[in-house]
Amino acid sequence: MKKVLSIFAFAALLSSCDSAKTATENTAKQPMTTTAAADCYWQQHVDYKMNIDMNTTTYQYKGDQTLVYTNNSPDVLTRVYYHLYFNAFQPGSEMDLRSRTIADPDRRVGDRISKLKPNEIGFIKVNNLSQNGTALNYETVGTVLEVELAKPIQPGEKVTFQMNWDAQVPVQIRRSGRNNAEGVALSMTQWYPKLAEYDDEGWHADPYIGREFHGVWGDFDVSLTIDKDYVVGGTGYLQGEPVIKGSKKTLRYKAPRVHDFTWAADPDYIHDTYKVPNGPMLHFYYKKDLPAENLKNWKDLQPDTAKLMKFFSENVGEYPYDQYSVIQGGDGGMEYAMSTLITGKRSYGSLLGVTAHELAHTWFQFLLATNEAKHEWMDEGFTSYISALAMNSLRDEPRDNPTSGSYRGYIGLAKSGKEQPLTTHADRYEYNGAYGAAAYSKGAVFIAQLGYIIGEDNLKKTIKKYYNDFAFKHPKPMDIVRTAERITDFELDWYLIDFAQTTNTIDYGVKSIDGADVTLERIGLMPMPIDLSVTYTDGSTEDFYIPLQMMRGEKPTSATVAKDWAWAYPTYTLNTKKSIASVEIDPSQMMADINRENNKK
Repeated sequence: MKKVLSIFAFAALLSSCDSAKTATENTAKQPMTTTAAADCYWQQHVDYKMNIDMNTTTYQYKGDQTLVYTNNSPDVLTRVYYHLYFNAFQPGSEMDLRSRTIADPDRRVGDRISKLKPNEIGFIKVNNLSQNGTALNYETVGTVLEVELAKPIQPGEKVTFQMNWDAQVPVQIRRSGRNNAEGVALSMTQWYPKLAEYDDEGWHADPYIGREFHGVWGDFDVSLTIDKDYVVGGTGYLQGEPVIKGSKKTLRYKAPRVHDFTWAADPDYIHDTYKVPNGPMLHFYYKKDLPAENLKNWKDLQPDTAKLMKFFSENVGEYPYDQYSVIQGGDGGMEYAMSTLITGKRSYGSLLGVTAHELAHTWFQFLLATNEAKHEWMDEGFTSYISALAMNSLRDEPRDNPTSGSYRGYIGLAKSGKEQPLTTHADRYEYNGAYGAAAYSKGAVFIAQLGYIIGEDNLKKTIKKYYNDFAFKHPKPMDIVRTAERITDFELDWYLIDFAQTTNTIDYGVKSIDGADVTLERIGLMPMPIDLSVTYTDGSTEDFYIPLQMMRGEKPTSATVAKDWAWAYPTYTLNTKKSIASVEIDPSQMMADINRENNKK
C-alpha cells in the first residue's frame, strides 16, 4: 500500500512541476533552461500599473496601484506582504537603531535618521487595499505591510490588488531621498509599495535595515505627474510625449521584464544620449551646475560606458533592453532596473569605476536576480569580478591579475578574526567592514578562483551558460556550481561548501626538498588542486599540476599532471626524477592561499 501511495505522490509532484513550468514560461516570457535542475523551477509574476502625483514643494506624493499577481507556485497562499522601504527613514526604525548600535556604522547614515524632523522623514501610508474588489485587513509593521487575504490564492491563479497610498520622500540619507549632497532634487528608489517575493523557500519579507533587495519579476506601467520643469530619467521606456496641464506634466513609462522601477528627477539635469554600436541607447543625466572638470568627465564617460556595455554583453550575455541610463543622484552608487544612480562630483577614474561596477550589476543581480539579502556575495562579488575585468580591458597596459585587490581584501578578512561565512544574511554581519570584505572581495575571489580550479576557458563558458540558463530567474549558489559541473564534468560541491559555507582557509606550504623529491603539506582545512613550479639544479624548469582527488577531474593544462592528492592526507611527496633547486606553489597567485610565505622553498 505504501508503495502505491508513493507512486501516486510522485505522479502528483511531476504534474505540479509540469504545470508550474508551463505557467512560468507563459508569465515570465522567457524560455526555461533545458537542464534537469530547472524542470521543477517556478517563479511568481507581477504586473504593476501605478499613477503617481508628486508635489515638488512638500516632497509628498500620492499613489494608486493596480497589481495583478500570478501565483505560479504549487502552494496555496493565505497572506501576502509588501515592502514599505521609505518607513526606514524614521527615528526609532530598525535602520536607525542598527546604525546607532553597530560598531562601525555607515558614515552616510550614522545617527542622522534619529534627528529627522516630521517634514524630513520618509513614509508610505497605505490608505486602502483590496483583493479582487474586496477590502482587506492589513497592518504596517515597520517597513513591511502584513496583509490578510480575503480568499486564498490557489496555484496558477491570478488576483488583482488595488491600493491607494500617501508618501513623503525623506531627506537623502541612504540610496533614496530628496536634495542629496550634490543638490539632486529627487532620487526615487524603493519608493512604492513593493510586493515581497515568494519562492520555494517561502516568503522573503525582510525588513529594510541596511542592505540589498529582492523582488518579483514582472511588467511595470507607471504614469508620473510632476512639475513640468523637471527632467526625469530612470527605468522604462517613455510612451509618447508628456501631457502638460498647467504647471505639471504627466509622463508614462513601460518597463517589461524587470523586478523594480526607479526614477530620478531634477529641473537642472542635462540629458545626453549615446548609441552603443549594434546595442542600446545610453542616457546620461547630470546637473548643469557641476564644476567644469566634472562636466567634462560626464562627457568623457559616454564612449567608455559604451565600451563597457559591449564588454559585458560579449563576456556574460547580450543586454536585453533597448536603453540604459546613468543618472547623477543617490549617495554613492547603486544599481537599478535599466539604470544606475551615482554621485557625480568625482575624478574621472572614480566616475568610470563606479559606472563599470553599477552597470555590471545589470547582469549580476538585475538579470541573474539572486536574493542579494541571502546571497549578497553572488551579487556584489560577481559584479566586482566582471567589472574589474572590464576596467582592465580599457587600460593601455592591462594587469595580469585585475582581481588582485579582491584577493588582498579577502585574505585580510580571513586573518582578521572577524570573518563570518558567506551564508550570513546581509543584515546580520557583526561589522559593516566584514560584510564589505565578504560580499565584494571574497565573492569576487570565489568566481576568480573557480577559474584557477577548472581553467579560465571553462570559467568563461560557465559564466555564459549561467547567464543563458538563469537570466530572468532567481539563481542560487548551487546553480553557478552546477553550471560549472555541467561544463567540466567535475565534482565541485566541495568548493561551495568550504569557501562559501564555512570560514575554512587555504594554506598549502613546501615542507621539504630532498634531491628529486619535494614534499608539500596542507596546513589549512580547505582542499584545493595545486599548481607547482619547479626549478632544477641544471637551470631548467617544469610545471606540475596535482589534481584534487575529490574533484574527480583535471583542468586543461600544459603542465605535467601528477598523481591525485586526497584531502585527508596532510602531506604529499612528488618525485621529479631530477635534482631540485627550488619550488613554488601557485605562481599565478590565483589561489587564495592566506600565507604565501611558505609557498616557496
